Amino acid sequence: MPVLPEPPTEVGAAIPAHTPHAISVMFPTWQDNIYYEEGNPVVTSKMECGYPRFFIHPFIQKLCTRLVKKFGKENDLGMLFPSRKVAEQCRTFMKRYYNEPTGTVRIAEFEIAPMDSASELQKVPIHIVLFPQDAFPIAKQFWQHAGDIISSRMAEYCLRILDENKEHKANANESDKSKSDLYKPRQTMGSRSRSHYSTKPTKKTEVKEEEAVEQSTYLEERYGRNLPIKFADNAKIALRRRIAGVLIGEEEEDFTDIVNKIASIDLEEQRELKGVRGMRGLSEEDVYLYPCGMSAIYHAHQISMMVGDDSLKSVCFGFPYTDTLKILQKWGPGCLFFGHGEDTDIDDLENRLKSGERFLSLFCELPSNPLLKSPNIKRLRGLADEYKFLIVVDETIGNFCNVGVLEWADLVVSSLTKIFSGDSNVMGGSMVLNPNGAHYHTLKDALKIDHEDLIWSEDALFLERNSRSFKDRSRIINRNTEALCDFLVNHEKVEKVYYPKFTCREHYDSVKHDTKDAGYGGLFSIVLKNEKSAAAFYDALQCAKGPSLGTNFTLCSPYTILAHYTELDWAAQFGVCRYLVRVSVGLEEREKLLSMFTNALEAVN
Repeated sequence: MPVLPEPPTEVGAAIPAHTPHAISVMFPTWQDNIYYEEGNPVVTSKMECGYPRFFIHPFIQKLCTRLVKKFGKENDLGMLFPSRKVAEQCRTFMKRYYNEPTGTVRIAEFEIAPMDSASELQKVPIHIVLFPQDAFPIAKQFWQHAGDIISSRMAEYCLRILDENKEHKANANESDKSKSDLYKPRQTMGSRSRSHYSTKPTKKTEVKEEEAVEQSTYLEERYGRNLPIKFADNAKIALRRRIAGVLIGEEEEDFTDIVNKIASIDLEEQRELKGVRGMRGLSEEDVYLYPCGMSAIYHAHQISMMVGDDSLKSVCFGFPYTDTLKILQKWGPGCLFFGHGEDTDIDDLENRLKSGERFLSLFCELPSNPLLKSPNIKRLRGLADEYKFLIVVDETIGNFCNVGVLEWADLVVSSLTKIFSGDSNVMGGSMVLNPNGAHYHTLKDALKIDHEDLIWSEDALFLERNSRSFKDRSRIINRNTEALCDFLVNHEKVEKVYYPKFTCREHYDSVKHDTKDAGYGGLFSIVLKNEKSAAAFYDALQCAKGPSLGTNFTLCSPYTILAHYTELDWAAQFGVCRYLVRVSVGLEEREKLLSMFTNALEAVN
């Protein structure tokens, strides 16, 4: 089991502390979260990092600033992407929603390559979308919703090349300082710019070089400074097999042993295994990797439109994580939103279908975030079969060690950033096709066109290493969370606990694995009597406090404040209380967790 880091205490500190590629940030007090949402520099100026789809990592900001100066026009900003296709999709999105343009949206495509032929570093293709400054909020929407973002490790690697080139140039005593050997552009756009690149007009704390070295020590000691392409490819195969539930012999800690296991089992053998997911017919070829979970959801919707009638709306069933709904609303013809996700909503959906309405697809979470509701997925599957629409299930919160949703879905998506990784230091997402589904072959054909491998090599290595203990961590976290929720649900100061054991349990249990290790997951939400009480409770909790979930350590946030601050009344009509506190339980000793929450509740008057 991993060693749990002590939570930071300072506002804006990385979670985990001293981690250059951390994906959460510390907001110690309730008010800190409000300041963050309001863009108050009291908080924003101190942020070392943030959740990568919302807060653009300092390494990425630094790289983009240098590239905008090279390729941009005066007053341009830019957004970096990992492929030409993604950059084109961003430009298409911006043209649709950038209603009063003050300039054009362009793409520059080039390679960042080492000048020194003896360098261990390798060239990196990169793409930048350039646009006027007033278009930045539109570009940021695409970055946040679609999730096809570049990795902070990729940006760090590119900066390393540029810094090495600068040193090489100085050593060679080149006289022509304007010569542009740093880049090998395929297409250049405009003149140099003095514009900067940031998410908010506030100063960001620079990530220290020594922290970056500390984070990369494992990789460099093991693989050297070369991009470990061979190892990354094997890591991706291991990831896909692990996600399919057919990677056996995972107890080995040595990567060589895992590579040997990869070589020892073929696709047909995989399909014969029942595996962790509890179904046969599945292989690594049915698993697709993405830069993050939201990217998997975005592409699930994209390929749904490719294989079905793209003039039809989709259905968003249940109150989802915020960007899922945004994707369904902003791409294609829109969606029908059943925000409560109750059985009566299925009655309504069925009546609509019987009356002639048709839908492209239905998206749901099992269970949902943050209310932990589970839909009657078997009844929905029956309607999908009868009326020919796709079902896409997000299994992130339940995770496939606990629930078997794939046989009831056409596509299952998940954020690998969360409990699958656990270490809160790398992003990733996955999509799994149901090999026994009626739409399997058409979806496979669509993915041959749509899917790109955008996982940065070093990220694949971190994901693979982190996820080796996934099943064991899931078991421990299940038990910790159940014990904590059993305590909280009967506490006099607690108004409501949202947790699958207490919320829509019949529907959750219908897909819960019948094994001793399966449980109700590591996430719950708690509501106290009012916001003052919630704030006192939150402020007194002695744990990490910030965005994200599924971490090896306990992490909590005032979810509605962070996710729906500009639409609190809208969220409330679907039962998402303004002062709801969401808790992701970690691997701490059970008695320590119970004591932590007891003490926090004692701070509530």
